[in-house]
This record gives sequence, structure tokens and C-alpha cells, in this order.
Amino acid sequence: MHIARADFSDPRLAAFLQAHLDDMEPTAPPESRHALDLAALQRDGVRLWVGVDGDGIVGTVALAPVEEGHEELKSMRTEPRVRGTGVASRLLAHALDDARARGVSRVSLETGSMAFFEPARRFYARAGFVPCPPFGSYAEDPLSTFMTRSTDPR
Repeated sequence: MHIARADFSDPRLAAFLQAHLDDMEPTAPPESRHALDLAALQRDGVRLWVGVDGDGIVGTVALAPVEEGHEELKSMRTEPRVRGTGVASRLLAHALDDARARGVSRVSLETGSMAFFEPARRFYARAGFVPCPPFGSYAEDPLSTFMTRSTDPR
């Protein structure tokens, strides 16, 4: 797998990200879904990477600014056909390395609290993320789980 900054003109990217939004739609009401759409991922300060193999896009990961030195992990998705092969781990490591290199000291995330998101919560916990209160513009929501970690290598 090769990891590169996203090419927003690639129609495969739009389809991949739409599949992510489609996956999230049945999990919670709109006010509790926080996945970014294609336009939001192109805002200033947001950095989106894609993992690509010989068959196309296999994963995405993004970082969005929260405040000075603190960014949010967004759009973490692995193509179902390659789940469990290390794609997500490599993308997450790439994003954390990028954040560290730019002086970002903390990366946080929001994910669902429902059973559908249990594999994601376990993945993030294995990567050193711990529960935290809502951050940035988030508010308490029983359908959300908030996690954070330092970018210091562990």
C-alpha cells in the first residue's frame, strides 16, 4: 500500500468517502453523526491521506485542526475487502507521524458509542487513545465516545 495526500479530483475518492458517510447514516441521528463530507475535507487546515493498492483506494485518514497543538482524527475508513490487514494501523501511524513532525502534541477523535463502533474503539485503545471529555465544539452525547492521545511515540 502506498500512502499519499488525497487528490480531490479523483472520482474514486468521492465514491470512497460517500461509502463512509453511507456506512454512518444508519448508526445515529444526523446531530450525532460527525463524519466530514468531501467539501469539509477540503477546508483550510484539514489534511487527508489515502492508502492505495493495485486495486484502488483501500483507506483514508484525515487530521483537522481543533486548536493550536491539538488536531482531530477524521475520516478513518478501511475498504471492507482489506480490513484486518494492517491498512488502518499504517494510516494512523502516518497521520500521527505527520502531526508530530508539525509540532502537534495531541490528537483526539470522536466515534460512536454503539456496538457497531466497538471494533473502532478497541483499535484506537490499542493505539494509545484513552477516553476523554468532549473537545473542540463537541458536546456530551450518549451516542459519542471521545478519545485522545499524545503524539509522543509510545
